[in-house]
Amino acid sequence: MRSFNYSIIKELKWDSELLGLIAAIYKEAGKQEMYLKQRPEKLEKLVEIAKVQSTESSNAIEGIVTTNTRIRQIVEDKTTPRNRDEQEIAGYRDVLNIIHESFDAIPITPNYILQLHKILYSHMNNPAAGRTKTVQNYISASYPDGTTKTLFTPLDPFETPRALESICNEFNRVIGNNELEPLIAIPIFIHDFLCIHPFNDGNGRMSRLLTTLLLYRSGFYVGKYISLEAKIAKNKDLYYDALGEAQVGWHEGKEDSVPFIKYLLGTILAAYRDFEDRFSLVETKLSALETVRRATMNKIGRFSKQDIRELCPSLSISSVEGALRKLVAEGELKREGKGKNICYFRLR
Repeated sequence: MRSFNYSIIKELKWDSELLGLIAAIYKEAGKQEMYLKQRPEKLEKLVEIAKVQSTESSNAIEGIVTTNTRIRQIVEDKTTPRNRDEQEIAGYRDVLNIIHESFDAIPITPNYILQLHKILYSHMNNPAAGRTKTVQNYISASYPDGTTKTLFTPLDPFETPRALESICNEFNRVIGNNELEPLIAIPIFIHDFLCIHPFNDGNGRMSRLLTTLLLYRSGFYVGKYISLEAKIAKNKDLYYDALGEAQVGWHEGKEDSVPFIKYLLGTILAAYRDFEDRFSLVETKLSALETVRRATMNKIGRFSKQDIRELCPSLSISSVEGALRKLVAEGELKREGKGKNICYFRLR
């Protein structure tokens, strides 16, 4: 089995792009802390919206879906799951709530990761819940012609428990001793976790939950207000491309993890910048029309209805659509395209 020694990583030379991402994230995190002190009561709405978006998006990446209404009811714990998909969604909600409320009391150990995995499946009868995999799994791609291709073969089941323990021990050691920048250690841990693929099912969702947990424990709280999962889901091809590129040579310890590190840091930075935009929109009470108008002013060039929905998560889809129609009618926006290809741009 390959070795996991994060001390070697600190000797690597990082390029200016990666270092720039880290510096920008620290700058945005400092600004967020200032906002939180100024208007903490204004941000509770963002917390609830982010929970819904995170739960919906992380499950949707894996093809686990239900209606928008049901998602909100499940996340707010106002309904009983009706089918397998909703049971899995409810489990994700439960783990996310635990991380939000008790991240500082959840050590990064195999035992706690297994417990979180068990909670992920607590609404259904899954004998593999809370246990590492018992059969070999594969990371594959399906193509339109019906063929599939194995992109990566994770560790064998018998190697998995020791590997999971190793990455936890190494992460805790370098973080505890301040040997490695957390914003580098976190993506490397998540990348190793995905390459190990420790469970029969739920590896992708667990990796996203662990990303949130590790960021919180290192003082980066953006995921509480802006859904990182929604950002990943929006550009999931980039996520899979970066992961696939970084997996080459992993079994031999010769992988280049930089593509995945940059991808995850770019996602975190984008979330921080969205936080600043959304904070300005919730800071004062505005009508739906004015909220959407201000959101469009944050966009340069063409943008979609979904782009505006992300900036105005407190508004219903019908409110966003109505406001966009009015802005088009008043000559502030130009609308182009048809169906899913509809886009807008500002005229003034």
